[in-house]
Amino acid sequence: MPKSPLISIITVNLNNLEGLKKTMKSVFEQSWQEFEYIIIDGGSSDGSREFIEAKKDKIDYWVSEPDKGIYNAMNKGIKAANGEYLYFLNSGDNLNGKDILNQVKDKIKLFDLIYFNIDIIKGETKKNVSYPSKLRFTYFINATLCHQAILIRKELFLIAGKFDENLSIVSDWKFLILTLFKHNCTYLKVDQTLSTFYLDGISSNPKNFNKINKEKEDVLNEHFSAILPEMEELKQIEFILRNLRKSKKINLLIKLGMLKKF
Repeated sequence: MPKSPLISIITVNLNNLEGLKKTMKSVFEQSWQEFEYIIIDGGSSDGSREFIEAKKDKIDYWVSEPDKGIYNAMNKGIKAANGEYLYFLNSGDNLNGKDILNQVKDKIKLFDLIYFNIDIIKGETKKNVSYPSKLRFTYFINATLCHQAILIRKELFLIAGKFDENLSIVSDWKFLILTLFKHNCTYLKVDQTLSTFYLDGISSNPKNFNKINKEKEDVLNEHFSAILPEMEELKQIEFILRNLRKSKKINLLIKLGMLKKF
């Protein structure tokens, strides 16, 4: 029996031919090629299927068929994958340079989650996001880790389950908060930029912010209701501290040595 690959790269696509070309190019150009590449297309009608088929000799598994949404497509990728670690690089996003997988492959150790920094591009603005090395529950109340920055050990999906297809936007956030704080999974931060994520998807559309908050609220109420009152108090304290840090009088007292910086 052939040895399972270290990494399975999974690309999900629906009618995003130009973005798909960019993503596939960044994968095909990697100097280290000992990974499995999987493409899950949702039955695109824009030429994506034909492009994938034309490149099938470089793809380990692909399918083009209607699905029930992005998380259904990602779950199809999980089912098809043979790698020890799964990496979701959706169409439109790209790996950070031709040698990035070669640079990080030896840093992959026996942790459930291995996460990296990420470049985020919105329009003409580019920002490098360096995630914290210590992941706290409070961080995930208002933030998350982009899945384009994470390698997930496949066994973790057997422990925590696959992505919740009943959620339309925050299922990857739910997976992370449950695996980290309910199943106590292990994790490792690698201080290196793995990929570029383009803020043009459903989760970055301001029109969806209310829905995002509602889905998060439902998850927290279902799984962490006992600690939510304390979390609300903590949020209020953090709000007060942020405003105090902006106070000119407080900063003057700190500058004069009459108050310690906080």
